[in-house]
Amino acid sequence: MSDDDRPLRSLVTGATGYLGGRLVPELLAAGYSVRCLARSPGRLRDHPWAGRAEIVRGDVTDEGSVRAAMEGMDVAYYLVHALGTGRDFEETDRRAACIFGEQARAAGIRRIVYLGGLSPSGVPEHALSPHLRSRAEVGRILLASGVPTAILRAAVIIGSGSASFEMLRHLTERLPVMVTPSWVRTRIQPIAVRDVLRYLVGCARLPYDVNRAFDIGGPDIVTYEQMMRRYAVVAGLPKRVIVPVPLLTPRLSSLWVGLVTPVPGALARPLVESLKHEVVCAERDIVRYVPDPAEGPVTLDRAIRLALRRVQDTDIATRWSSASAPRAPSDPLPTDPDWAGGSLYTDHRERTVAASPQVLWRAVEAIGGENPWYSSPRAGSLRGRLDTLVGGVGPRRGRRDATRPRIGDSLDFWRVEEIEPGRLLRLRAKTRLPGLAWLEMAVDRDPQGRTVYRQRALFHPHGLAGYAYWWGLAPFHAAVFGRMARNIAAAAESAGPEPARTH
Repeated sequence: MSDDDRPLRSLVTGATGYLGGRLVPELLAAGYSVRCLARSPGRLRDHPWAGRAEIVRGDVTDEGSVRAAMEGMDVAYYLVHALGTGRDFEETDRRAACIFGEQARAAGIRRIVYLGGLSPSGVPEHALSPHLRSRAEVGRILLASGVPTAILRAAVIIGSGSASFEMLRHLTERLPVMVTPSWVRTRIQPIAVRDVLRYLVGCARLPYDVNRAFDIGGPDIVTYEQMMRRYAVVAGLPKRVIVPVPLLTPRLSSLWVGLVTPVPGALARPLVESLKHEVVCAERDIVRYVPDPAEGPVTLDRAIRLALRRVQDTDIATRWSSASAPRAPSDPLPTDPDWAGGSLYTDHRERTVAASPQVLWRAVEAIGGENPWYSSPRAGSLRGRLDTLVGGVGPRRGRRDATRPRIGDSLDFWRVEEIEPGRLLRLRAKTRLPGLAWLEMAVDRDPQGRTVYRQRALFHPHGLAGYAYWWGLAPFHAAVFGRMARNIAAAAESAGPEPARTH
């Protein structure tokens, strides 16, 4: 087997970040071996691929750990930056890039791949935002390292968890009417995270004489305003009213974004400052080396749809940990920040129950119909009547089987969405709500062997009305959900032992 045909050994920095965590499984799927350099290796343990990749502790600003991580590697991915870490992030980025390039050359690395930011054409570097200026400087340092380097320069990356996309998501969902800065009229060329990952993987085998930057972008060139409007259409939101004004400076805009969205201000500010420049690809030379798929690159609307698919398909996390595998690069990861992936509000209750798991499960699966909901009957009746007024299913009551629910069954206002016998019952609300709602009831044991009842109410808001609905009812959650958990536990504890089975 020639060197060009053997599986590549790849080093990925930034595996706990947005793109690094998604790149690792793509490299593994391509047959490459992967080593991850992470400051906190424990943060990667819940990733589905954690057992298939080598994970080492280190920091790109520490020469020794970078040197050790590079040993035996063929290609090194530089996917880290100090954005949001403080005012001196440019100096930190500069120092880390110098160390990375020097150690890559010393270790005999055959290729460096770096994801940078798409810079506006015709704008001198000193006039760029600090964010774009630092990205450009890191690229120059790596290109001059003596190791063949491919720089991919992207603007807004569309995918759940991307800071730019999350800013777009929260602004559009929370504000039906917006008085916006003038930068919403700036043209940009967004790209789907799937295409970014495809290019990153493909760059590992570029010819050795390729040492340059490539602009990468999707097929759509839009303004930020158009992108918000298209997000609203794909998400099923009412038409947004957007009124740009010239009074909001980038600094004021970042404060406004920080107020409206959960994206941290230290991250929002450099992103907003970058939006004052038009960022459109000046070339598409990358396709000479990494051709587009037969269906072409992912369009903006499809990229948004993929980013929203996990919630829209009601594929919420059904476990009490975050270890469930993502189905696609656009899905959330365990290491994504709390503000990523859209808003999913949760009311979590847990009680230790003096009964066997089997007896507790009997109380759970008997819920609804002629049996009590273990909460306030008046509240349930009122909720059903209100639902009738807005065109919902109303106070329909009943269930097909009095003792054993099945997937698809109706339990009063709910539909059975998932059952793990003896362990989990998940219901989805059928009532008309400004969002999607689920109720999960789980039976488990704690480390001491005691029976534990766990209950989660989940709500994904739809537009501003959804946020208002959740927070408007928040004061009553303890009365409704807390009472339900207490009463289910009490019902199990007062019940007799599980009946003996007859054969």
